[in-house]
Amino acid sequence: MNSMTETCHLHSALTLCDAERQPCEVWTRVMGYHRPVASFNIGKKGEHAERRFFQESSSNCA
Repeated sequence: MNSMTETCHLHSALTLCDAERQPCEVWTRVMGYHRPVASFNIGKKGEHAERRFFQESSSNCA
């Protein structure tokens, strides 16, 4: 087994410097279709950053 394969199996020991990283493309649903957040205008990017996530609690209608 070569060292690269061994390193891939040890996720906790693997660290990347900034030069080795690549940006993650984030997509979101807007008005019924999906589009990348990077293509938003400045106002829509601000609106997207203000979004909040929630978890709906289960109902007790037994």
